[in-house]
Amino acid sequence: MFEAATAELAESGYAGTSLDRIAARSGVSLSTLYRRWGTLDRLIRELVDESTVPLPDEPTGDLERDLTTVARAVLTLSQDPVHHSWMDALVSAAVHDPEARAMLSHIIAGRIERVSVLMTPAVEALGLAEPVDTRELARLIAAPFYYRTYISGEPHTERLLERTVARVAAAVRAGAVPVERDGAEPA
Repeated sequence: MFEAATAELAESGYAGTSLDRIAARSGVSLSTLYRRWGTLDRLIRELVDESTVPLPDEPTGDLERDLTTVARAVLTLSQDPVHHSWMDALVSAAVHDPEARAMLSHIIAGRIERVSVLMTPAVEALGLAEPVDTRELARLIAAPFYYRTYISGEPHTERLLERTVARVAAAVRAGAVPVERDGAEPA
């Protein structure tokens, strides 16, 4: 089923994909899809969950090691063709389609939350005077990879992973990733 959904997203984009088309492509009845998922969004969310690289349940508490784990997951996903198919379709559609943007935002928010939970013990172990925004850490780790994917076209390399981890760790230790006091999103 997920292969059919991925193929539809790749060929038709988010706006052109429907449960009807996925059912036809997969040879499964539409009623089966409705019973199992109910909506295209639920099917896509499960597809995303299935194609996501799992993070460890237990953080190590070591900043560089846990940042490397997260960066490695992003690197692995950035090189996965299944991930590329649905991500490309959603990113492309999100530019003009509020529903696609909401779906993409929901997916990314879930990933940010998982990374935040993983990073919290390592950040706390540093004993810094100011609290660190672990959600912003997730964004800082992922940004160079997605920039290269969607903007510059540069390759994803092991060196990129190492440099990103070193830079983010240095920013944390320098106090450059603070929790905003007024509740506003970081700039």
